[in-house]
Amino acid sequence: MNKSIIAGLVGLAFHPAVHAIEDTIKLNDVVVTATRTPQLLENIVGDVTVIDREQIERIGAGSFTDLLRLQPGVQINTSGGAGTASSIFLRGTNDQHIVVLVDGLRINSATQGTTAYEKIPLSQIERVEILRGPASSLYGADAIGGVIQIFTRKSLSEKPLINAAVGLGSYNTKTAEFGINGGVNALKYGVNVSSLDTDSFSARRIRRGKDADDDSYRNLSTSAFAELELAQGHTWGLQFFESKGHNEYDGSNYENFSDQLLQSYAFTSKNQFTDTWHSTFKLGMGIDDLDSHAKPNTNSAPSNKNYNPSGITNYRTEQKQLTWQNDVKLPLGMLTLLYDRLEQDVDSNPGPRIKFKKERNNDGFMASYVLDYEKHSFQASLREDHNTQFGNYTTGGAGYGYRISPEWRVTASYGKAFKAPTFNQLYYPKITGYSGNPNLAPEQSRNREVSIRYEVRQFSTGITAFYNEIENLIVNGDPVRNVDQATIQGATFESNWNITDDLLLSGNLTVQSPRDDDTNQLLVRRGNRYGTVNLQHTWGNLQWGAEVNGASTRYNDASNKIPMSGYMLVNMTANYKLSPEWKLEARANNLLDKNYILSYATSTVPYNTAGSNLFVGLRYNMKP
Repeated sequence: MNKSIIAGLVGLAFHPAVHAIEDTIKLNDVVVTATRTPQLLENIVGDVTVIDREQIERIGAGSFTDLLRLQPGVQINTSGGAGTASSIFLRGTNDQHIVVLVDGLRINSATQGTTAYEKIPLSQIERVEILRGPASSLYGADAIGGVIQIFTRKSLSEKPLINAAVGLGSYNTKTAEFGINGGVNALKYGVNVSSLDTDSFSARRIRRGKDADDDSYRNLSTSAFAELELAQGHTWGLQFFESKGHNEYDGSNYENFSDQLLQSYAFTSKNQFTDTWHSTFKLGMGIDDLDSHAKPNTNSAPSNKNYNPSGITNYRTEQKQLTWQNDVKLPLGMLTLLYDRLEQDVDSNPGPRIKFKKERNNDGFMASYVLDYEKHSFQASLREDHNTQFGNYTTGGAGYGYRISPEWRVTASYGKAFKAPTFNQLYYPKITGYSGNPNLAPEQSRNREVSIRYEVRQFSTGITAFYNEIENLIVNGDPVRNVDQATIQGATFESNWNITDDLLLSGNLTVQSPRDDDTNQLLVRRGNRYGTVNLQHTWGNLQWGAEVNGASTRYNDASNKIPMSGYMLVNMTANYKLSPEWKLEARANNLLDKNYILSYATSTVPYNTAGSNLFVGLRYNMKP
């Protein structure tokens, strides 16, 4: 089981919320995202996948989205090669229906409502937890589809440990990374730096003019942490993450490019005040700052809102975040009381005549209860959000799990969630075909799901069925409005089979129907079926793997007039241990050189996807 790439049944060792739990519980068996408290993986009611650092290196994916597309319930869409905008659809929900956290902080754009996944380097990630299903009763607005929580690299070893890697690949791709983590007495620290430079390929599938050139991408990222133990059970910590990306993109036959900064930093105080009361206080900031350089517009009069002689637009989001979480251990179960405050400030300049600066604050109050007793697992949460823009909103959720036998376990849950309108949807000044609407109501959802899982020593399998009703769907237009309702129903299948100690076969398949209730059409860019099959084999110091990933037909438009054919990709990975600390890595993507489409730039021009490509690297991980 612990070798599974897809199910990822490994723990979360370094999350700040992991605190004084019984010594018999190994950190590698603990996850946090499903309940906001440490919980044994085998007792979790929610639908969770965990990916650790070992799996990230073994998969050898080129980007964060490449890693996510292999996971259950995840579909992606891209707008070109490396660094171009990407979207994640979790269980058929919209790309704005996911709360994405980096070390516990939101870094999404409050204007667009999406997260720049393409700007989050895998080299900075220690592990990822994916919670599928509604989670607003735990995390507040936007968690209709679920939560993706990213933890940057760190080690709590007393000895200074160095990690480093270099790599070369197709499209003139070059990577490098270096990190050091260690400790001095009561102080733990770490710094990791990485870079990526690639020529990539043309974002649009066009063979004329400047839009036919390669659209390159460069990224420089840093993460760091320091944690000081003041006394037993009491620590202060600092964290920092930054990613700077520069990428070219296509549009209007012009040499377009953008510069984007993702940044987060925070102070955390963890305090075990009594044997039964643990407090975690976090104060931080998340930033998304995007500058786009497009073709200047001088055809309009200076008084026209479309007039932009420089072609430069800017979208900046700052999110101040405060969280105070109190976990109280009861004779039976754990009670969590939480207060958090989110202050969102946006400063957008789409052009000289199109500017807006807005802010809104949200105060959230949450109570949750988790119980694991003999064969029973139970969790319930209730949250109320007070928002200066859309008023008050209450969400709740409950789940129950029962272990029928040592091999069989069933779970059932119900949850409500909501999504707040983005600042663009509310306030964007009128332009051709689009304008904001300050009277928009939040989107609302009700989700029901059941699962059954079977596990023995060498084999595990599970099915999770879900039924999600979403009301007041926001659709773009002039103006943006609440019109549509959607129903998303389906099931996710997962299996892992250790055929031998050295041979693992795993896979997942999602079968779903994400449809607009009014038209019965498939939601944009989402298909009925998608999944992955993975085979891994270890032979001495050599480990190799093959994976098949694919999806059925999707449509680029709401009326289902622009189809995107189904596809199947075959990839291979390999790594060879030169010594306990050194290894060679290789990954070959799209071996069959499939020509497939994930999205369109216009009704007739699709965005490009990568053909056959190869990446090789050398990695060093110092042992304790």
